[in-house]
Amino acid sequence: MRRSEGSRGSGAGEDGHRAGGLPLELNAFVGRSAELTLLGAALDASRLVTVTGVGGVGKSRLAARAAARVRPRDGVWRVELSALREPELVEYAVLESLGLTDHTSRPPRRVLLEHLAERELLLVIDGFEHLVDACASLVGALLRHAAGLRVLAAGRRPLALEGERVLPLAPLTEEDAAELFADRAVAGAPGFALDDGNRADVLDLCRRLDGLPLAVELAAGRLRALSPAQLLARLDDRFRLLTGGGRDALPRHQTLRTAIGWSHELCTPEERLMWSRLSVFAGTFDLEALEYVCGGDGLHHDNILDVLGELLAQSVVTREDTAAGVRYRMLDTVRAYGADWLEATDDGVRLRRRHRDWYMGLATWCELDWFSPRQREVAARVEAELPNLRCALEHCLSEPDGGHLGQYLAGTLWFYWVGCGRLSEGRHWLERSVGLSTEHERSRLKALWVLGYVAILQGDAVPAAAALEECRQKAERGRNATALAYAEHRTGCLALVTDDMPRARTLLRSALDRYHEIGELNSNVLMAQVELAMALAFQGDLPGAVRLCEEVRQICVDHGERWSLSYALYVLAYAAWTEGDLPRARLLLTECLDISHVFHDLLGTVLAVELLALVTVAEGDAFEAAVLQGSASRMWPSVGLPLFGSAYYNAPHEQCAATARARLGDERYEECVREGARLGREAAVGRALGRTRPRPLGVLPAPRGTVTPPDLRKPAGSPTRERGETAG
Repeated sequence: MRRSEGSRGSGAGEDGHRAGGLPLELNAFVGRSAELTLLGAALDASRLVTVTGVGGVGKSRLAARAAARVRPRDGVWRVELSALREPELVEYAVLESLGLTDHTSRPPRRVLLEHLAERELLLVIDGFEHLVDACASLVGALLRHAAGLRVLAAGRRPLALEGERVLPLAPLTEEDAAELFADRAVAGAPGFALDDGNRADVLDLCRRLDGLPLAVELAAGRLRALSPAQLLARLDDRFRLLTGGGRDALPRHQTLRTAIGWSHELCTPEERLMWSRLSVFAGTFDLEALEYVCGGDGLHHDNILDVLGELLAQSVVTREDTAAGVRYRMLDTVRAYGADWLEATDDGVRLRRRHRDWYMGLATWCELDWFSPRQREVAARVEAELPNLRCALEHCLSEPDGGHLGQYLAGTLWFYWVGCGRLSEGRHWLERSVGLSTEHERSRLKALWVLGYVAILQGDAVPAAAALEECRQKAERGRNATALAYAEHRTGCLALVTDDMPRARTLLRSALDRYHEIGELNSNVLMAQVELAMALAFQGDLPGAVRLCEEVRQICVDHGERWSLSYALYVLAYAAWTEGDLPRARLLLTECLDISHVFHDLLGTVLAVELLALVTVAEGDAFEAAVLQGSASRMWPSVGLPLFGSAYYNAPHEQCAATARARLGDERYEECVREGARLGREAAVGRALGRTRPRPLGVLPAPRGTVTPPDLRKPAGSPTRERGETAG
């Protein structure tokens, strides 16, 4: 099929080809270049192509633009079915659109078949979703008997015919949506343009409107009276705010509510019920969560998959393939419409509690499964479920009787806060939860020691000590051996990073004994052993440190645990560097950094980069060592106090800096540090692992030699003893 690439409008083309009913474009067509290319390729490859998507996403406009580029011999003809209600009139509507009149007694389908039999044309069918059965029957018959016919359909669901190619249309990107907003805004606010003063508000507005072109255009129309910032402030009631489409727009496109409500009208009672119940989810969700939260009470479990399939077919729900498996999503605008219906049924409280219960159970399972070969899958699962977990936490902490549940959930997610780079957010939930008084002491004690742990890693010693001391005292009074072991362990960790090595050794050994007595074995227990090994290494007992970490390494191999293994490898690498075995140190740190980066563990990542810088300068490459130190300096503010403000942890950093500075000179050293500080985390990790190590022209490698490890039994002076910036 011939295609024209240069047409801006969608009426008759330059060669005079017939375009029956294609609307002329009255304003700019924004974005969608990739989608137009895909749609053009689909039209070349298939005789039936259907553009699907939620109401207001721009299906009709895209189909018309794509159709205007096509040059079939007998033209392009458009059939608009949105105003039609009777299925038996579909054939007559197609006849009318083709400009056919027939006064005989022949059935309309026969007339169409005879007319199209020898013709080559493109038929564009728009707005068919409420007449899908009648349309599918007619289109199937026409395609079977008219070899020169191609059909481009646009609707909220596929026709489900053999040979159909479906192009699901996603919302606009933020940048394209902002461009559309700016273009449409000029009509109501002449002179409006995107600039530094309003760009952030407009981008936020487009993001909250899901990039739906209809919603963006309606919002732009409000600039007659409101600024972008004022629009944002009023967006919680988007359905009242976003009205007033043009008088020539289809009725269902004159307000956002009617655009989404049109899809709702096409749903069965079960589909509407599921739609409303799905509104309790945030972000994406999986089938198991849907079945538990939404099933029952009018929605039989045996029917759930079929009902979900219909919502997917109607573009109310979309499917995504993720690292955590198949997941489903509703646009925020679609979800908000369902939430209104849920509140109208007075079932919202029950559904939100079921949602909370499901995610508390999920967090419990993930904590247990963290100490297993599925650790990476657990991290991906919690990352995918984070919006829902936040909702569950907010629900717990907002309910009068839910404080202990919030404490339990915030504490149970310790592995995610600590192991996956979420220290700041974890601290937010933990502080909120322990600020509530509850009668469930066990949950509160866990939240307290986890809060102490998070604060330690952020370099915030005073709040950490307060939380751990409260946990210890209450655990002793309540004879809670588990909480006491964890409080003692984390207090030992605090002693380690505040340079009190004798106390750290005593507390960590005692905590390990307590863990053994209660039969506890998990990633925390292994970390206690690694932290004890670090204390030994700092005091010069390298054989003892290596022995402990090799034991941890073996347990990790036996259980498939990777996160704790990364810290054991860090200590082993430190010992190897201290003994002058640089190849072994680099090998161990490479594996350590790979693991930490996979888990998004910022602390593990930046510690490994710091130590790799030291190994690199010891290998003779002062330039690269300074770059790595610069990249680490950029990461620390997202973690907390650099190197915990510890003189022991800081001594290798200072030695690396001094050696590199001596070899490069002050000016060149600072230049290299600034270069490293410009690297994003991905680039910095790639650089540290040796995947990309460019060297500027004119810079020669420093002479290779060894750097003598310092005696770390006595701490070096640290310039970072004052508390630094915590993650914000």
